[in-house]
Amino acid sequence: MSLPCLSRNGGVCFSWPGASGGALLLQIPDDEKGYELDLFCVPKHYEEDLDRVIIPHGLIMDRTERLARDIVRDMGGHHIVALCVLKGGYKFFADLLDYIKALNQNCDKSVPLTVDFIRLKSYCNDQSTNRVKVIGGDELSTLTGKNVLIVEDIVETGRTMETLLSLLSECNPKMVKVVSLLVKRTPRSSGYRPDYMGFEVPDWFLVGYALDYNEYFRDLSHICILNEKAKVKYKL
Repeated sequence: MSLPCLSRNGGVCFSWPGASGGALLLQIPDDEKGYELDLFCVPKHYEEDLDRVIIPHGLIMDRTERLARDIVRDMGGHHIVALCVLKGGYKFFADLLDYIKALNQNCDKSVPLTVDFIRLKSYCNDQSTNRVKVIGGDELSTLTGKNVLIVEDIVETGRTMETLLSLLSECNPKMVKVVSLLVKRTPRSSGYRPDYMGFEVPDWFLVGYALDYNEYFRDLSHICILNEKAKVKYKL
């Protein structure tokens, strides 16, 4: 059973037992109106490319801080290899690790951390190709016997992450947990859910906070909806 709570516009967020260590998963409703761009600092070169702001940077940071607390609570005492999924995950990865380091310095329970990186590619323009290209996979063998925390920006259909988990399983890690800032609510989903989740979002194409469209918009602080005109403008 999910436990509802009111969002700022009357939508709801839910808690799934066992998800995110019992913490609330913030759900962005399908009818979420978001915020006007004029309310935020948005780069001038992107003003004509975005419909609206969906998740402001401050809310991202607050949610990331809570995820860091959940991870330290659940995994504290273990030596963790934090595996960043590039390129979109780099900003979330850096901020999450900063919060974990702060907790390490101020809490009785701490998480020894080392880092590694992998790059996955499954998109052409705004469409998933259903083929996952792994860059750096040869180095996964170094994770044998390790406790691994995979840090991802967004889980959409779930097939990309399932592919990575399958590759990792061949290397026999001791433990694998996945944290994703965003999980997309889509009929194309395989049903996969990460261990820790920040926000569940509708089936929109989102950019910002290192999420890109053909390498653009990584320099946008907020998570926003890309408009149709921009998809044509930046199409490969």
